[in-house]
Amino acid sequence: MTEHRIFTTSFASVYPHYVAKAERKGRTKAEVDQIILWLTGFSPEGFEAQLAEGADFRTFFAQAPALHPARAGIRGVICSVRVEEIADPLMREIRYLDKLIDELARGKAMDKILRG
Repeated sequence: MTEHRIFTTSFASVYPHYVAKAERKGRTKAEVDQIILWLTGFSPEGFEAQLAEGADFRTFFAQAPALHPARAGIRGVICSVRVEEIADPLMREIRYLDKLIDELARGKAMDKILRG
C-alpha cells in the first residue's frame, strides 16, 4: 500500500493556505500560528525553523517537541471522515490541524479551539 502524498508534502507549502483560509474569514496569521504552536509544542523560533527547512508533514510532526495531550479531544468531521476514527497516527495529526483551522475559520472562539 502506498502512503498518502500529504506525508511527503512540505509543510511550508501548505501553511500559506491555512493562513489564507483564516484571513478570508477575518481571522489572523497570529491565530493560525497560535493553533499550530499549541498543537505541536514548537516555540515560535522552532516553528519558523521548520518552515525555513521545508520540513514535510512527516518530519514536522515527528520533530514536534510536545504534541498537546488535549488534541485527543478533537472530534468531528473533516473531508467527510470522522477525525477520531482515523487509524493512521500521522494522518490523524494532520487532520487534527485541519479541524482546528476549520474551527478558526468558522469563527469559533480561540479558547474553545484550544480546548481551554
